Amino acid sequence: MSKSDYLFTSESVSEGHPDKVCDRISDELVDSFLSVDPFSRVAIETLTTTNRVVMAGEVRGPGSINSDKMISIARDAVRDIGYEQEGFHWEKMIVDCFVHSQSSDIAMGVDADGNKDEGAGDQGLMFGYACKETPALMPAPIFYAHAILKSLSKARHLGKEPALGPDSKSQITLRYENGIPVCAESVVVSTQHSDLLGQEEVREIVRPYVLQILPDGWMCEENNFYVNPTGRFVIGGPDGDSGLTGRKIIVDTYGGAAPHGGGAFSGKDPTKVDRSAAYATRYLAKNVVAAGLADKCTIQIAYAIGVSHPLSVYVDTHGTGQVEEGKLSNVLREVMDLTPRGIREHLGLSKPIYARTAAYGHFGRKSENDGGFSWEKTDLSEELASAF
Repeated sequence: MSKSDYLFTSESVSEGHPDKVCDRISDELVDSFLSVDPFSRVAIETLTTTNRVVMAGEVRGPGSINSDKMISIARDAVRDIGYEQEGFHWEKMIVDCFVHSQSSDIAMGVDADGNKDEGAGDQGLMFGYACKETPALMPAPIFYAHAILKSLSKARHLGKEPALGPDSKSQITLRYENGIPVCAESVVVSTQHSDLLGQEEVREIVRPYVLQILPDGWMCEENNFYVNPTGRFVIGGPDGDSGLTGRKIIVDTYGGAAPHGGGAFSGKDPTKVDRSAAYATRYLAKNVVAAGLADKCTIQIAYAIGVSHPLSVYVDTHGTGQVEEGKLSNVLREVMDLTPRGIREHLGLSKPIYARTAAYGHFGRKSENDGGFSWEKTDLSEELASAF
């Protein structure tokens, strides 16, 4: 039996967090390849530390995107995030590129050929989730944790908060009663800042951004509102901690409110099911909830490398379902082709739409006219509802 009264916590990190700098660079590189050739194969990881960026991985795509081009893309990404600091500066940092051609063995297994359909790029399992806690059908803790940092970032980029730096984190604990979030028990925000500001000054800069994001009456008690609890956060970003691509997979998804298969998203083209199938399962789970078939839905899907069809599709509506879960699983296979190619074509994933996903969550965003966040559409809800 599920709990009805409890506390639940999720965290988010900003675009300037060291790991997110890496995600952004890796996804900018994915976009650069897909913008020239939609059938490019890309798997790139990035490492950052004090005034250094290292890129490594495998690609198959246009030769025009060479090492010099990739280094330039990395610098542009860091500049856009806002790093012009002594320990990490877009223009002064050393950038190493060790990206090379994709293995022919992997290519043989995943490419379509004759009667053979395009296979999954690797084995693995992916999860999607949706619930009715927010209008975006996302869990409330991660939804508000993202929104606070995104609001602070927007103000910084607009020049409204010039004393704040790019690196920041948030953490929100919500109180649930009868399974419904009702208020914040605690709020934690740590943000990089100018050395001219003290802790209390930073606290008062941050406060209105928290208040404008949380629903009315949800703000925690004053002694549970923590801003820069260590007292000082001047040295930040990759100068404070090294960063790696794919190290914030819970931040990227549901904040711990749902299972995760373990595979990261950033730096991977859409033939990689770690990414595309996670998007597909979110899409299906969201449409199940939007169709009124459940208040909460978790979907798991699994693949084998080189095999096109999923090995399993598992559905759990957590006791909130209006239909039988086994039948729902079969219907989901009918309304969407869950082969790697089917997912990519249904959601239009072979487009340069990934750099924007690198911070503030891959899910719970609004679908965009150019195909961005297409997995957030609820255009299957009527078809799903009519199937029962």
